[in-house]
Amino acid sequence: MQIYHNPRCRKSRETLALLQEKGHQPEIIRYLETVPTEKELRTVLHKLGIPAADLVRQGEALYKEKFRGRELTEAEWITALVEHPRLIERPIVIRGDRAVIGRPPERVLDLL
Repeated sequence: MQIYHNPRCRKSRETLALLQEKGHQPEIIRYLETVPTEKELRTVLHKLGIPAADLVRQGEALYKEKFRGRELTEAEWITALVEHPRLIERPIVIRGDRAVIGRPPERVLDLL
């Protein structure tokens, strides 16, 4: 099990705590420090079952400044997420061939 984690994010901390309470010690990937490659991000998106545009944090100032109102292809969104990992919605928990976004944190219980 892995978690794409931002320790400054309350939901990410809550999700990690929930997993630990349930007896799981996921591999913690601090995706702002260890940015996923395009290939890794494509794999995560496949496991989530969503397009890249649905993984974008639209409340971020960067999104509003550079991307709001623009129509990007899947490849362009993936490139944007790799170049600007702060735009990646968090936390993402991966187990095997499935993944969920921990918003709300209880969504990760579907993976257990």
